[in-house]
Amino acid sequence: MTLAYLPSPPSPYLNLGPLMLHWYAIMVILGVIAAVAIGQRRWSTRGGSAGTVLDVTMFAVPFGILGGRLYHVITSWQLYFGEGRNPVEALYVWQGGLGVWGGIAGGALGAWIAARRRGIDFAAFADAVAPAVLVGQAIGRIGCWFNQELYGRPTTLPWGLEIDPANRPAATPDAATYHPTFAYEAIWNLGAAAVVIWAERRFRLDRGRVFALYVAAYTAGRGWIEMLRVDEANHLLGLRLNVWTSLLLFTAAVAFLYLRRPSRRAVLAASAEQRTTPTTPPRPGR
Repeated sequence: MTLAYLPSPPSPYLNLGPLMLHWYAIMVILGVIAAVAIGQRRWSTRGGSAGTVLDVTMFAVPFGILGGRLYHVITSWQLYFGEGRNPVEALYVWQGGLGVWGGIAGGALGAWIAARRRGIDFAAFADAVAPAVLVGQAIGRIGCWFNQELYGRPTTLPWGLEIDPANRPAATPDAATYHPTFAYEAIWNLGAAAVVIWAERRFRLDRGRVFALYVAAYTAGRGWIEMLRVDEANHLLGLRLNVWTSLLLFTAAVAFLYLRRPSRRAVLAASAEQRTTPTTPPRPGR
């Protein structure tokens, strides 16, 4: 018997008189706003111009939506091109179906194009916004709670997520509560953002290494969370396709961090420069 559980919202929509807004879309928009605000603050502390992050986001978001949809359609092609399916529905973005991997890749491409047009060092820009993207992803993932989707295996843990009978898997119709993988991912992303900021300061990460650490941290969490999920997905060699994607991206990010690390000579030179640089004596008190 489950003594406690996390209830699901009664409706995926917010009714405002004649308007009916989708909570998932609201959470994604709030995530974008938070990412822009945090990213701009970090960019400004690096000497960047005000409004730059918002300008780049105007490119990144459409590319991200396109990339996310393409990834979803390619990895779940049987939903649109299988027997008895309507291929035109692949264009129905409003019905749901965005792959985060394609969204990140598409968003990065859009950001790179915008940065190039403005003459901005893309590696420095990506480093500035990396923790902000994690916070935005954490907020956006909460939209899955309203949709009662992308949850994990059945569980009797006190924080198990209550799923309505209509939204339960056919294999476990009598299980009332499931792992709230949306919450696991949101919490992981927030923790990863804190780790990325700490590591950036502790190890003086630059030249794209902050963004690489973001990729490594996110994929490390997404990999094990993905293995808890029970929604339909294509498999390769017994693992969900998204698990393989996590493994490949994690490996690539770690390799980039290793290959991009400063040489021992550069580290020693920087240390010597700090020791020889004269410091400004403190002003006498008044």
